[in-house]
Amino acid sequence: MSDLAIQISGLSKRYRIGIRDKHPTIRETLMRVSSAPLRKVRHWVSGTNDGTGAEWIWALRDVDFEVKKGEVIGIIGRNGAGKTTLLKVLSGITEPTAGYADIYGRIGSLLEVGTGFHMELTGRENIFMNGAILGMHRQEIKKKFDEIVDFSEIEKFLDTPVKRYSSGMYVRLAFAVAAHLEPEILIVDEVLSVGDIQFQKKCLGKMQDISHGQGRTVLFVSHNMDTIQRLCSRCIIFDQGKLVSQGDTSSMVLKYISSNSYQAQPDRWIDVSEMRRQGTGEARFVAVRYSSLNDAVSFYPYPNGPLEILLAIESDSYRSVDSLAVAIYNKTTGTRLVNADIASIGQVIDLKKGHNVVRLRIEQLYLNPDVYMLGLWLKDKGLKWTPLDYLEVAFEIEVVQNESEDFGIRENSSVFCNFKILEVI
Repeated sequence: MSDLAIQISGLSKRYRIGIRDKHPTIRETLMRVSSAPLRKVRHWVSGTNDGTGAEWIWALRDVDFEVKKGEVIGIIGRNGAGKTTLLKVLSGITEPTAGYADIYGRIGSLLEVGTGFHMELTGRENIFMNGAILGMHRQEIKKKFDEIVDFSEIEKFLDTPVKRYSSGMYVRLAFAVAAHLEPEILIVDEVLSVGDIQFQKKCLGKMQDISHGQGRTVLFVSHNMDTIQRLCSRCIIFDQGKLVSQGDTSSMVLKYISSNSYQAQPDRWIDVSEMRRQGTGEARFVAVRYSSLNDAVSFYPYPNGPLEILLAIESDSYRSVDSLAVAIYNKTTGTRLVNADIASIGQVIDLKKGHNVVRLRIEQLYLNPDVYMLGLWLKDKGLKWTPLDYLEVAFEIEVVQNESEDFGIRENSSVFCNFKILEVI
């Protein structure tokens, strides 16, 4: 009997990203149909367009790998690398353009908030509907029903249509359903980041139980390298639709982090406008400047010293922002050590249309001398979970030793961060 859970060979997926506006004539349509076979061959080779004026992009290209039963596989890569497209193909949400993926077992998927839910049905009704989709009998679902409700912690809203749920409630119920209806293969995308910290920990504990305790297979996509390292035994790196590397988690995480950042000098503007990012783009970080305000150390940050950061932001309209964050990560593990987010202090700032500069100061930086990664996050008050702009890693910063200061503090989780917004201009 085979020990394979998933076998993928030559898997490719392309999407059309543009098409000409004018409608073709009957003659043009007949000519295009007659030349279709040759055009498809040319397009497959070039991967650009098909002669209709449409532009195409390969979200996945010639992907090959295998997953054994009981493995916990981390899938990492920059935004747009093809990770979510892969999971959608495996979940049967979209068909591949070429190649195949053989799935040996029942799949439970958690890809996007609300995926698999019917908006007009209640939470209770959606539990039974999802179980039916997985091929479970009603009696089987009933046996798991109380566990699902207890885990999701939304019993009070169980008979409310899910269209009235918050994003956090969606995630609670969706994960509870996906994890408890006993799929042989559980596929989880970054959607868990929508939930609160305590529920995230609860979900990760459940996934560890599913994989190690029950021997089921898990595919997990996340930008949190610390979580990837704690949960996954093996890791796969994607870039521009291609599988570029796979191996043990520690070496893959280190390889990914090293290839996606560069060290920036202090006290000078750093252009981040062309960096890969995620978000609506209605407001974007375009430049960053950081400094310890101490020329004795050439303005490099140092333990227990201040760190002042200027954030240049372009906005296409006036807006109120309730979450603007500067995060600092351990370069080796990806653990977030500092998270200066205005949401944590209940502050809202207003951005005008056009150019804005936000001045943020961390009063004391409790980090030891080392090289760290700096990320940026921006969210509009009117958006529930989609960011305006998110740079997972904008650049690296070096924290240096200052003989006049005491040694800093670094822990395995976030350290205390006392910060404030000095001005918005």
